[in-house]
Amino acid sequence: MSNLNQKILFSMTAAPFWHCGRTVQGNSIHTLFALSLVIAMAFWHWGIPVLGVVGLSVLVSVLTEEFWNTIMGRHSTFMDGTAAVSGVLLACLLPSTAPFWLVIIGAFCAITFGKMAFGGYGANPVSTVCVGWAMIFVSFPIYMDANAMLLQTDFIDPLVRLKYFGPDFMVNSVTCLDLFLGKQIGGLGVVQNAGIILGGIYLIAKGIVRLEIVISFIAGVLLLGGILNICSAELYVNPFYHLLTGSTLFCAFFLATECASAPDRAIGMFLYGLMGGMLVVTIRTFGVYTDGAPFAVMLINLLSPYFAMIQPKPFGVK
Repeated sequence: MSNLNQKILFSMTAAPFWHCGRTVQGNSIHTLFALSLVIAMAFWHWGIPVLGVVGLSVLVSVLTEEFWNTIMGRHSTFMDGTAAVSGVLLACLLPSTAPFWLVIIGAFCAITFGKMAFGGYGANPVSTVCVGWAMIFVSFPIYMDANAMLLQTDFIDPLVRLKYFGPDFMVNSVTCLDLFLGKQIGGLGVVQNAGIILGGIYLIAKGIVRLEIVISFIAGVLLLGGILNICSAELYVNPFYHLLTGSTLFCAFFLATECASAPDRAIGMFLYGLMGGMLVVTIRTFGVYTDGAPFAVMLINLLSPYFAMIQPKPFGVK
């Protein structure tokens, strides 16, 4: 009788039962490797200060996540590497000479209000990095202005010249090759286009970044930028300059593709990326900001649940 009274526990899981072997930690390691190409180019252009900004951002991000895990009574998530990835991504959006207190505030806000406030990794409806960036961008605009922070350089900010002097002045000031090699003023990592493309291709090959979002994001920039350029080449620049300036490619490969805040079906991903690319051109052309790519990512993040609802009907359903 004693055996019959014993409680029998059954482990129940939902299909599918086949596991591909991919882990969050593995994805973080691959992402950090891809970002290392970006940081290497930034170090080449801006030197030792890049390492200080990146290192401090990662440290504060990790400590902030562990602090909130302790307060909320959760186990440590240090080893999954997601906080470190967020720290590197945030650092890429900052000037290489950003003061230490700005890096600390940005990393703390990103993890606190962009991640842990929603429950942690995978629960955030908006990009963790964009939340932290937006808070310090609006609160400390002078220190986030790369033109004000990078005075001792021969590089130019092509988006500022485009905004206030027109496309002809910008095109005559910088070549596409210079833009591709990161020879422009901006966030320490977001303008390193060669490294971004190489790292992005690596993540696509590993299946971590969805190609549909990247391609449609770029297509959105080219589509709206091309239409405006055809309407008036004197007022609107060639759309390829929109791709190579500011943080367009960085957002296309690394920010818009964040799995927690992006749709997961083909049609939804295509519309999601397409709208993001078009919003980048819209904000730059008609808004007050010279580079509106991170704001564009936040806007499409908010619309992601609606894009996710676009899905094929089950077989046999009319």
